[in-house]
Amino acid sequence: MLREYDVVELVEGLSDSLKIGTRGAVVMVYPGERPEYEVEFVDANGRTIDVRAVSPDKLRLVTS
Repeated sequence: MLREYDVVELVEGLSDSLKIGTRGAVVMVYPGERPEYEVEFVDANGRTIDVRAVSPDKLRLVTS
């Protein structure tokens, strides 16, 4: 299970601006039977691209 402030990466594209490999940080965890994570996605310069709720199957934890 991911936690707030974990850095994550998309394993599935969500839109034209949120492609596979886009990174972001978990800003909120919505626990429950079907958990979701509010993620702030950023570009290479650290500017916010989008903030949205994402299911865990579309994310992977970035370990480095």
